[in-house]
This record gives sequence, structure tokens and C-alpha cells, in this order.
Amino acid sequence: MEQHYEDYDTQTPMGAYPVDGTGRADLLDKIRPEKIIEVIKNRLMGRELNLNTNKWEDNKVLSNNAVSELCATEMSVLILSVSNPNTSISKLKDQEIRKRAYSIMETAVSMMLTNWEGYELTNASLISYIADIVYSLTFITMKQADNEGIRKMIVGTRSEIHQVSENQNQSRSMFGRKK
Repeated sequence: MEQHYEDYDTQTPMGAYPVDGTGRADLLDKIRPEKIIEVIKNRLMGRELNLNTNKWEDNKVLSNNAVSELCATEMSVLILSVSNPNTSISKLKDQEIRKRAYSIMETAVSMMLTNWEGYELTNASLISYIADIVYSLTFITMKQADNEGIRKMIVGTRSEIHQVSENQNQSRSMFGRKK
């Protein structure tokens, strides 16, 4: 029997930012590294997204290596600690990124070894499999912040928006009428 889960597109967005009139909030809302977390969580539980109904459904083919909802949720929470817009715009250096990604992966492995029964880990290869996913996603997400790449893009976009706004305002008189 197939079970249906929440709609993928109707989930409440996480971490909304106030609109400040500069487009910065819009840019930050588009940096959504945590969206992939929901996909990974469901895949770890042996589910696939039905594109016709837009609902997650159990897939019998994936059930042999599926983990419990507890495992998938706790691994997702670990990844979510860095998969957010704040991390994307931070000033992280390569060494900091590598240390943090490894630490998160190490914690994931420790949790899996401690809770293997509750996590429904049925073979040792699942631990490596999940550890690789946790490390890869953590590392890649944090690499977005390397050398302030996204941060510089946002600052540059904000400057461009201010310039356009100032140019439009300069062609008006004190009371907003055209000169």
C-alpha cells in the first residue's frame, strides 16, 4: 500500500527576510540550499516524488535501503545547521569549511552507530552512504560562502539597485515632479 506525504511545493518557506526595498530580501529568498534537504530526507526513507500528484510516495524498489523517519530527520537537521541563506552569505574560509563539514559528518556517523536500531540501519554500507551524503551536501553548501562569492554578488546587486534608484530620483524636483 502506497502512502502519500505532504505536497512538495506547498511547504512553508523557511527563514523569510523582511523586504528592505533594495531587492536584498528577494535575492536571499532565492538562495535556498535547504530545499534539497527535503528531497534527501524523503529519498533516505525510500520515497520518490510523484510528478503527477506532486506528493512523496513509498517506492518498493528503494525500501531495502530505506532508513527510519527518525534517522532521515536527524540527518536532515544536521545538514540544515549549515544549509541556510545565512551560511551562503557568510565569510567562511576554505579551512573553516572543511573542518565544519568533516565535524558534521563525524557527528552523523556517531549518531548512526549509537542509534542504528532506531534508525533502521540494516547494513554497514548505509552508514558510509549517509555519511557521504551529509559531508557532500554540507561541504558544497558551505563552499558557496568561500571567498564571499554570494555575499559580494548581493552587495553588488544592492549597489546597482541604489544607483538606478538614485538616478531616477535625480530627475525629479523637490516635490517629486519632473524637472
